[in-house]
Amino acid sequence: MDRFSLKPGVGVALAATTLLGLSACSDPGASAAANTPASSSAPSESKTFNLSPQQDRFPVTVDPAAAALVPEAIKKDGKLTVAVSPFAPPLAVYATDNKTPVGNEVDIAVALAQTLGLDADIVPTAWADWPLGVESGKYEAVLSNVTVTEERKLKFDFASYRDDKLGFYAKSGSDIAKVESAADVAGKRIIVGSGTNQEAILLRWDEENKAKGLKPVEFQYYDDDSASNLALQSGRADLTFGPNATAAYKAASDSKTKLVGLVDGGWPLKASIAATTKKGNGFAAAAQAGLNHLIEDGTYAKILDRWDLSTEAVAKSELNPAGLPSK
Repeated sequence: MDRFSLKPGVGVALAATTLLGLSACSDPGASAAANTPASSSAPSESKTFNLSPQQDRFPVTVDPAAAALVPEAIKKDGKLTVAVSPFAPPLAVYATDNKTPVGNEVDIAVALAQTLGLDADIVPTAWADWPLGVESGKYEAVLSNVTVTEERKLKFDFASYRDDKLGFYAKSGSDIAKVESAADVAGKRIIVGSGTNQEAILLRWDEENKAKGLKPVEFQYYDDDSASNLALQSGRADLTFGPNATAAYKAASDSKTKLVGLVDGGWPLKASIAATTKKGNGFAAAAQAGLNHLIEDGTYAKILDRWDLSTEAVAKSELNPAGLPSK
């Protein structure tokens, strides 16, 4: 799930979907959603997120073995320069001072640097600028919701830290409890972003249903987040389908929607979000070791829970995991 990779097109299920569409994912071709959570029709209590510049982050210990893997060229100044794109909560966004980046990606970057014995130098970066910045050495790592693809692996090395997930969300009081296969969307009115990977998945499921004589999906497209929200809350739409991270943040913030199904962002293939580094400079191995230290000591889980992203947690960081194929 790339942070900014919407294909050209209009119609967005959520304002955050504008920032988090999926063009890097594979062409879908199977039939079941994975890891569908249990859901209740009762609204949950809203969660308050700390978006102030004072983040009170979790304490982190240095992992000497991981720190020893950091290339000398990176460790010589004692800093790890990390690019983030602060435009999509809860991944990364400007704090209430409108200048300090905060969010899950920032927390992971700071914790990773600290466990490697370095200070994090967080650099706000436009999405389009990170590839050249990494290749030129301007950025030593990127943590900006970058999906691993086989094409990107030709130029960059990766250490995974989150699963790429799409989410089906319903109104909190909806009778819809789960979406885990194509049959579950038959006859449903679903808000989805035009030209996105989630739309391609839904189109495949719809064709599968129609071939079986089931009711078709009613696709709904909105350019305006307010109109999308109104359609769902008024009952004119049954579900939204889009990137889980931002939808989860929204659901936790206002308790007006609930998660009813998760789908791999590269469906039917698994997709990984990873720390991105320059190809062959050796830092990805250090990043992997540092991330695994954070996973093992529990800091990683605390960070994801803080930003309501526990459903996207990985059991371990992988070095250059299988990437999504080129379309």
